[in-house]
Amino acid sequence: MKHSLLVLWMGLCISGPVMAEVQVAFTPGQAQTLVLETLNRAQSQIDLVAYSFTSEPVVRALLAAQQRGVQVRVVVNAKTAEEKHGKAAYLASQGVAVRLNGRYSIQHNKFAVIDHQTVQTGSANYTASAFTRNAENVVVMDNEPVVASAYQQEFERLWYEAF
Repeated sequence: MKHSLLVLWMGLCISGPVMAEVQVAFTPGQAQTLVLETLNRAQSQIDLVAYSFTSEPVVRALLAAQQRGVQVRVVVNAKTAEEKHGKAAYLASQGVAVRLNGRYSIQHNKFAVIDHQTVQTGSANYTASAFTRNAENVVVMDNEPVVASAYQQEFERLWYEAF
């Protein structure tokens, strides 16, 4: 089941109040669908960080985004990048900018920043197991530029320390 919550944010906005939307989904269930819907609506940028990355549907969504002109960058935990079914090397072979982060015992983040205003995060890795066999969660925060900025800064930090 996927849940949505509309939030009226009364921050410092020149154009007035902003309607933020938060969606949550769980596994097994709608978590993969929510991740794919979020990636599929990207218009300019997807910056994704993964601990483990083996999901064929997520690979297809990232490649489709790149084909429609979206800038796609991916940071993957270096120790899991060489998993039996790992997709980091395949994405790189298809022209996606991919870097491996091996600085930490475990680079355990799982998040994506989309179009500088949407964040997708949660416990779910981008793997078939996470989406079909585990108990995981996914949270998407739309129209949240402050939150997106914080995640974007973390993405940039991880990107520039990766190889």
